[in-house]
Amino acid sequence: MGLGRSLILLGAILIVAGVLLSFGGRLPFRLGRLPGDIVIRGRNSTFYFPLATCLLLSLLFSLAAWLFRR
Repeated sequence: MGLGRSLILLGAILIVAGVLLSFGGRLPFRLGRLPGDIVIRGRNSTFYFPLATCLLLSLLFSLAAWLFRR
């Protein structure tokens, strides 16, 4: 029973991720381009670290894991 629920949850997460990737350009915010993400542009290179995006995704995954454990 536990494996079945895990597979259902994994499938739901994959569906949500697929929808976000498909329609991500039409959302009012761009995941990966949030305020708080660090971008340093040099002459020949660009350094990008999505700090705010990492924090948001960590919060969402932690919430999903907490809900799944209940």
